[in-house]
Amino acid sequence: MTRTMDLLDGYPVRIEVPVAWGDMDALGHVNNTVYFRWFESARIAYFEEVGFLELLEESGVGPILASTHCRFRLPLDYPATVRVGASISALGEDRFVMRYAVASRAHERLAAEGEGLVVCFEYRRNAKAPIPEALSRRIAELEGGRPPELPPRPGR
Repeated sequence: MTRTMDLLDGYPVRIEVPVAWGDMDALGHVNNTVYFRWFESARIAYFEEVGFLELLEESGVGPILASTHCRFRLPLDYPATVRVGASISALGEDRFVMRYAVASRAHERLAAEGEGLVVCFEYRRNAKAPIPEALSRRIAELEGGRPPELPPRPGR
């Protein structure tokens, strides 16, 4: 196992992404917005793995990103390849926290870490929805156990 894979221990879904020339900014390193695209790609791969996108087609219940952030640790440039991991670290009644890591193959270090709050949303009613039990079970299977509960939101 390579060192970059070790850096992604605890992330059950992992993708590999080449850095494109156009990913760089005027200062010659990968632009900060690209990391969020990598997070999105890993998030979608996770959703495919647990059948969330199929659930969306069947029921109209799917994910919507409420917030996200990134901690940049290492500048990257072209040419390069990164591995991006995704995991769910906490579940609530209608939301969950996803965490991400970007590992640089060339540097064998983490280049970025981030989190996103994802809300379960019923698109047909344009309203939040509880996380379906089948989805919670699939997440627990993929994560090797049910992630911890999110604390209740203030005001609830």
